[in-house]
Amino acid sequence: MVKILLVEDDKNIQKLLNLELRHNGYQIDSAYDGKEAMEIFSKNKYDIILLDLMLPKKSGKELCSEFKNLSDTPIIVITAKDSVLDKVELLDLGANDYICKPFDIEELLARIRVALRLKNDNTSKDFLIEKEIKMIISTKQVFLNNEEINLTKTEFLILEYFMKNKKISCSREKLLTNIWGYDFDGEDKIVDVYINALRKKIDKESRYIHTIRGFGYLFQYKEREE
Repeated sequence: MVKILLVEDDKNIQKLLNLELRHNGYQIDSAYDGKEAMEIFSKNKYDIILLDLMLPKKSGKELCSEFKNLSDTPIIVITAKDSVLDKVELLDLGANDYICKPFDIEELLARIRVALRLKNDNTSKDFLIEKEIKMIISTKQVFLNNEEINLTKTEFLILEYFMKNKKISCSREKLLTNIWGYDFDGEDKIVDVYINALRKKIDKESRYIHTIRGFGYLFQYKEREE
């Protein structure tokens, strides 16, 4: 059974959503504020999080960031705001989707089904995020601190490979095979050339792409040393 964490401080909305979601076969845990939500989340595993932005004790924005640092559980933001959040703003929140109040329950159910389908099909994941770097695969866009960065096709493919394999050491041979193909007969130093070009555009302080001497590279965000 699909398990959902519902974080909503409006008791009437929460009661209605609980009834509708349970009626549609979902298992629901509920929280009324940000602090309670984090306590419940830390003790359980969920398939979907429905998250109101305007919460007491800890905001929905804070929770989004904390949830994403702890797991890859899809987050659907519930917002009362009239303005439509664009893709970059959604990425900043760490959300996978959003729905504006008031909404039709059938629309929410549809969005839940889509989020679950994408979660179960990693090849369909359109957004990749690593701290200040955001990638939209379908549009071939990369953002650093909300500013779009222009990458060549090869640079984009390398970064995409890194972001899909973060915290995993990648040899030059593995990068050559996955980016240039099995039949590439050039020098493996071409990898270093493109990595250096990529660093100049997105990683001048070497916080993301780390060299493993005699082997290759590791993509993992590391805080600046004081």
